[in-house]
Amino acid sequence: MITVNTCETTAYNPLITAIEAICKAVPGDSFKIIMNNEDAFRDLKEYLSEQGIGFREIYDGERMVVQFKI
Repeated sequence: MITVNTCETTAYNPLITAIEAICKAVPGDSFKIIMNNEDAFRDLKEYLSEQGIGFREIYDGERMVVQFKI
């Protein structure tokens, strides 16, 4: 499983870090993306839905996790 933790990123938007990792994926890759930015998390879920990728949401305090397989 590929884990991408955007909580410590200094990128303009943590969504950029997550999408970069997804774009480099090959079929069969599993992802765990950890975020602490609610807006980026909502946008990531919307992106995955638009791409037809099913996902699992996990909420842990201030951190939000989405798990999925490409």
